[in-house]
Amino acid sequence: MFYYLFYELLYRKYASQAPALKVLNVFQYVTFRTAYAAITALALSLIFGPLVIRKLRDFKFGQEIREEGPASHQAKRGTPTMGGVMIIGSVFISTLLWANLKNWAIWIALIGMMGCAAIGFADDYIKIVKKRSLGLTGRQKIAGQLLVGILVSALLFGVADYSSILTVPFLKNFQPNLTILGYAVFIIFVLTATSNTVNLTDGLDGLAISVTVVAASALTAFTYVTGHARFADYLGIIHTPGAWEVTVFGGALVGASIGFLWFNAPQAEVFMGDVGSLGIGGALGTMSVLIKQELVLPILGGVFVIEGLSVMIQVASFKLRGKRVFKMAPLHHHFELLGWKEPKIVFRFLIVAILFALLSLSTLKLR
Repeated sequence: MFYYLFYELLYRKYASQAPALKVLNVFQYVTFRTAYAAITALALSLIFGPLVIRKLRDFKFGQEIREEGPASHQAKRGTPTMGGVMIIGSVFISTLLWANLKNWAIWIALIGMMGCAAIGFADDYIKIVKKRSLGLTGRQKIAGQLLVGILVSALLFGVADYSSILTVPFLKNFQPNLTILGYAVFIIFVLTATSNTVNLTDGLDGLAISVTVVAASALTAFTYVTGHARFADYLGIIHTPGAWEVTVFGGALVGASIGFLWFNAPQAEVFMGDVGSLGIGGALGTMSVLIKQELVLPILGGVFVIEGLSVMIQVASFKLRGKRVFKMAPLHHHFELLGWKEPKIVFRFLIVAILFALLSLSTLKLR
């Protein structure tokens, strides 16, 4: 909206007649709009956060806690959940304000995020109405994520000029062509895996959202260099012109996540719920697809991957051997049962997330 109003409408049409309007030229730059998208999303979260929390309490949207979980979590029963609407809403509004809405990639990013968030909203709503910790069945969640993945794939190959060539980190000259069908299946897998692993990480106050801040920041940097023709050529990565505008979306995600962390830091005043975790996963997954850095995402979001793998290992071990590898999965609960305090786990996982983000950024040169 601001891009059209201040740059295309006022600057391009009237700046030659009114020199004072030349300052509006700054609205054409993605870096400027990304910074202010982050600030706007942060401000929206901080301003409307107390109102959202109050309304969630009024509606009695309190978190149900599993009986088999760590005993310390029982004190969190009734804490307002579905606070992820604050994150998703802030990202959506900030993106509409600061992005160039004529850009196809922006709408695909929003659709990927909102589609996964809708699945999470349905899951949270069922949990709250039935007053139990289980919401949608696993099959229902997967079916919803499958539909979102199909929609994103159809838009990419049907509307956008999208290539089915896969970019592989560390291997500059190895770029396999998956074909449209193969790449569509791959996109569905990326969105499903990312949204579910972020969801699994959301188990301690401030954990998932702090890791999201780091991962989203690194992915936003990737989006910028991928969309910049000169940088992409220098670094030897596939240039995706339309995806450059998604940097603004990434900035909004970072800002909204920081704003939510203000309320979700221990002791949490609100939980993001599945509407937040699945929405964030959808946003990160769609961004990686748009810039063709899907294989960098497991490095960049290494903490999410480890949390997801811990659950897979635990389930496989119990089914095959009748024994558990961890005291409890996901992994953060294992450390809780070892006696680690919740803030220590969160901060240590955050340090690991920063290391993974730095490693992912190194792939830009190690090709």
